[in-house]
Amino acid sequence: MGSEYLGKMLSKHLESVIKSRIPGIQSLVSKTIAELEAELSRLGKPVATDTGGKLYMIMEICRGFDQIYKEHLDGVRPGGDKIYNVFDNQLPAALKRLQFDKQLSMENVKKLITEADGYQPHLIAPEQGYRRLIESSLVSIRGPAEASVDAVHAILKELINKAIRETVELRQYPSLRVEVGNAAIDSLERMREESRKATLKLVDMECSYLTVDFFRKLPQDVEKGGNPTHSIFDRYNDSYLRRIGTNVLAYVNMVCASLRNSIPKSIVYCQVREAKRSLLDHFFTELGKKQAKELSNLLNEDPAIMERRSALAKRWNYTEMLRLKSIPWLGPSDGLLPLAPRISRFGHGFKLQMKDHIDFQRTVMIIFIYKIDIVIIRKS
Repeated sequence: MGSEYLGKMLSKHLESVIKSRIPGIQSLVSKTIAELEAELSRLGKPVATDTGGKLYMIMEICRGFDQIYKEHLDGVRPGGDKIYNVFDNQLPAALKRLQFDKQLSMENVKKLITEADGYQPHLIAPEQGYRRLIESSLVSIRGPAEASVDAVHAILKELINKAIRETVELRQYPSLRVEVGNAAIDSLERMREESRKATLKLVDMECSYLTVDFFRKLPQDVEKGGNPTHSIFDRYNDSYLRRIGTNVLAYVNMVCASLRNSIPKSIVYCQVREAKRSLLDHFFTELGKKQAKELSNLLNEDPAIMERRSALAKRWNYTEMLRLKSIPWLGPSDGLLPLAPRISRFGHGFKLQMKDHIDFQRTVMIIFIYKIDIVIIRKS
């Protein structure tokens, strides 16, 4: 009665304790696995061993960076709206500061009109004088146009730095981060030069070819010819010069309003659009020419991170074995009663060995109950 009764009572007690603690154990194991997976995700994937795998891995990381950069430009992420501010505020303000009315003052108009005639005065209208007045006014728009190109370039460059910081995978590989950043900035530099050329061409075209219909539709002035018998410096009276200045100012304002709309279009086409389409194209071309060693240098991960990832992976594999998704009922029919005589000291707890003929398909489970470790071993 003694040992048999003791075994029966001990089996019932262990059975009740195990049953009551199983939900807590499941929760603990699941929480541990979730924490390990989060840490492994933060550390990133391990580096591929073959050349093709490394190339694919680098390109995938670059595509992730490129997608984040496009999201900034498209408004999904903040930052791209600053470009609109350049076109809506900075460019118009710069054009207003040109103050064409001061450039077309009476003194300047008289000086350019008389100088344009040269030694032989014009017959009907001072066309050459008009052209010089217009050209001298419009050429000053080059400054705000170039400033707009540079401002958009600075914003695009800033967004590159933001996208790099937000690309988690690039944090893992410092060398690749530097290479991607330099390649992206080099592409922006080439785009800026193309944009500068295209934008300044818009201004130069307006300077080189005037819209003559604008002047043909202006009301005619009876004093437009002046008195050719007078000296070249006294030929034009103030009213006539003032009319010329007014006409030229109206034309310059018309062209300025047109350029205010066309300059942003040129910048967006040459810089913003190209940055979205082909920011890393040149980098990808050069990447395909690199040897295995050069690709490895781009993926030179910190050894401490590699060791940390390896340790976490082993711990994850071990903990995954202990995931207790469904625990069968451990009743007397499972053989707990015959186990009582087979209890032996094991560290600071007890080790229980189940008989070999019971549930050979079950896996190993480790259960922590209070300060007693009960190890139930079942052969697979």
